[in-house]
Amino acid sequence: MEKLKCLVLDDEPIGREIIENFVSEIPFLELVSSFGDPLEAMTFLQANKIDLIFSDIQMPKINGLELVRALENPPVIIFITAHRDFALDGFETGATDYLVKPVRFDRFLKAVNKAKDYIELKQGSTVHQVNSDRIFIKSDGKLTKILLDEILYVEAQGDYLKIVINNETYTTLATLKSMDEVLNLPKFFRVQRSFIISLEAIRSLNGNMVELTNGKSISIALNKKEELFQILGIR
Repeated sequence: MEKLKCLVLDDEPIGREIIENFVSEIPFLELVSSFGDPLEAMTFLQANKIDLIFSDIQMPKINGLELVRALENPPVIIFITAHRDFALDGFETGATDYLVKPVRFDRFLKAVNKAKDYIELKQGSTVHQVNSDRIFIKSDGKLTKILLDEILYVEAQGDYLKIVINNETYTTLATLKSMDEVLNLPKFFRVQRSFIISLEAIRSLNGNMVELTNGKSISIALNKKEELFQILGIR
């Protein structure tokens, strides 16, 4: 894996220097830039690709939480704060971790390793097709075999997929597009942006809703309804 490109943001020079020194001690991190002004950092982030941001929360003009929310595709975030109360708000923005000042190196290293694991998982494929009737997915830190005939539906939930089979549910870090390439016709159909269903699992159709054998009801996108009916042989 290439070095992770990092940006440090803190309006306090001492705080920036501490994190910059910590970054320089970790071989797989590369400090690309460091800012004391959040607006300058935002301008830089809009024009440059960064893997990981270390950002203070309390800053003038715009705080760290507001900055992240303003970014269209924010990098992985580790927030730094003097107040533990801000931690919950940080996690609500999708932050991987948060560090409380004064930051200790051992705690910094733990947060960085967590971010590294997340980035590697996100960049790598978590859905592996081994033959036409089964796949392996990364779930709960292990590879789990799933038989395609057992899948009822797959739901996109942010960066994750929820895969529902006859008696169990699995969650894995992957896109619905990557799963769509595995679950092809004639057994599966993408009924809308967030759902792929098994055609064998359809119990009934009512208007723009499809009910599955487990009782789950899912809406059908208007531009998908005619295609689904044709596949099912319904005129």
